[in-house]
Amino acid sequence: MQPVAAAASWDVPAIESAGALAEWLLLYPSELEWYADLKGLAYKTKRPRIGHYHYRLLGKGSGSTRLIEAPKPTLKELQRRILAEILNKIPAHPASHGFLRGRSIKTYVGPHVGKRVVLKMDLQDFFANISGARIQTVFRTIGYPESVADLLGGICTNAVRGYGELYRRPHLPQGAPTSPALANLCAYRVDCRLAGLARSAGAEYTRYADDLALSGGEDFEDCVERFSTHVAAILEEESFSVNHRKTRIMRQTVRQRLAGLTANQRVNVIRADFDRLKATLTNCVRLGAISQNHEGHPLFREHLEGRVGFVESINAAKGARLRRILDKIDWP
Repeated sequence: MQPVAAAASWDVPAIESAGALAEWLLLYPSELEWYADLKGLAYKTKRPRIGHYHYRLLGKGSGSTRLIEAPKPTLKELQRRILAEILNKIPAHPASHGFLRGRSIKTYVGPHVGKRVVLKMDLQDFFANISGARIQTVFRTIGYPESVADLLGGICTNAVRGYGELYRRPHLPQGAPTSPALANLCAYRVDCRLAGLARSAGAEYTRYADDLALSGGEDFEDCVERFSTHVAAILEEESFSVNHRKTRIMRQTVRQRLAGLTANQRVNVIRADFDRLKATLTNCVRLGAISQNHEGHPLFREHLEGRVGFVESINAAKGARLRRILDKIDWP
């Protein structure tokens, strides 16, 4: 596996051997082997204190669950350095909008505003379906020799027993700081192919993590059902899976919803979500904040601050209305 031609322009550190990688990460060689865990020792042990991750299951709205794999402090610091000094130096595809500085769900939705039809598709188990071997390949294409690429891939992936077959093999852990950037790099070919396919149909394409959106005018509307089949075929060829239950074809006559925002006339928050948040804030003023913390958030004030800040980032006028109510809350 040779580095891609563009790698010559990437300002990443030169690491020529496993020993040089250990030195770069300020580790002894034995420590590097332990954290990379290429032999799967942490997977084989039944003692969680020896493993490198904490685990938490989160429920999804669909009734399924998502496994959050949070690296322990030392491993997390190693991943943060790899992210800051290697992965963040590699440019993402223009169609990718998730986890990138200067891009957001607002920029993800923006190209689809006012379009006659919007096609929304969702990738199944986005992080967990990206294998450890694929991550090692990413580091080889960046330009690292096989021994270094394999160790970097080991540090950035995980395998765990007891949570189903999907997680038993090395994969990208959802919860590691390196996973979003690596997922974007693994999806680069998908973004190239789908952006080209969209252009051929006079359509726009953007992706936010596992959410894909394509939109266009009358010509695109005429072929959108067939087009979704082509998209699914490309994703399958690139080793991604479509969650077909979440595929939506949304015309202007319905609410065109993407990543929790609407795109019919402008990028905006969903009215029902805004009204619920406004009611919660108003009741906090009238009845006290504690009475409205129905989900038991340990930092309820910060939780509401974050939700109001999100609305402000999407619609300044609506955000200002919520901010005025938030400022009236008498916090205990």
